[in-house]
Amino acid sequence: MLFNWYTDGDTPSQAFGGFSLSESSARFFDAIAARVGAAVAGRTTYEHPRHFWRGSPIPGARPFLVSHRPAPEISGTQTLVTTGIEDAIAAAREAAGAKDVALMGGGVVTSALEADLVDEVILHQVPVLLGAGRRFFQELPKHVHLRLLEAIPAPGVTHLHYEVVR
Repeated sequence: MLFNWYTDGDTPSQAFGGFSLSESSARFFDAIAARVGAAVAGRTTYEHPRHFWRGSPIPGARPFLVSHRPAPEISGTQTLVTTGIEDAIAAAREAAGAKDVALMGGGVVTSALEADLVDEVILHQVPVLLGAGRRFFQELPKHVHLRLLEAIPAPGVTHLHYEVVR
C-alpha cells in the first residue's frame, strides 16, 4: 500500500520506466528526479528494495552506498563509501556536478541532518496508519527546523517539500 501511488495512475513517468503515476505525482516526481545527479543510500535501503538498485535508484544519477562493511554484489557503476556520511556526500557532490545529491534512507538522512548537510527534505506521505514496524528516522537532532515549500495532494499520496531552515 505504501508504494501503490508509483503504479496506480495513468501518466507514465518520464524519469522512471515502469512507473505510471497520477498526473500531479508524475509532474512533481519527474521534476525532482531531473534535478538529481547522484544518490547516496544507506545499507538497509540498498539491500531491502534491491529491484530499485539495478544500477541506480534514480535514472541518470550515480549511486553511492554508505556502509561500514563490505557490500556484496556492488556493481562497477556504484561506489561504496565506508568512511562516513560526510565523505559519501562529498564524493556524490563531485559526481553530481551542478545537479543535486539525493539522500535515500532514514539513517542516511538522519546522519546528514546531524552533520548539517541537508538543504531540502521531500517526503511522500501515504494515508495509512501503521501500528508497528521500523521507524524511518533515527533520533533526530533538535536543531533541525523545516519550512514547507509546497504540498502536492495526489491520489494515494501527498508530496511534501520542505526547506531546512538554518
